[in-house]
Amino acid sequence: MPAAKARRVAERKAERNRPIRTLARNRVAAARAAIENDAASDEAEAAVAAAKSALAVAASKGVVHKNNAARRISRLARHLSRAKASQDS
Repeated sequence: MPAAKARRVAERKAERNRPIRTLARNRVAAARAAIENDAASDEAEAAVAAAKSALAVAASKGVVHKNNAARRISRLARHLSRAKASQDS
């Protein structure tokens, strides 16, 4: 069990980080759903852009590591690109 002050600090940080992390997760999930529905739509492009933005904000605030955010952004972009390519074929 951590010391009382360390516990309080951790709780404050967790409370501050939770909405940022939740927003990023929700936007990534929405982007993946939009890609699954119709990758070629403007809706999917907008959802991916929103997810990229949310991940970048989370990384800039230190909620997630910058490399973690970059990796997730890259995977999302790759998912969109491959989905578009398979629809075109």
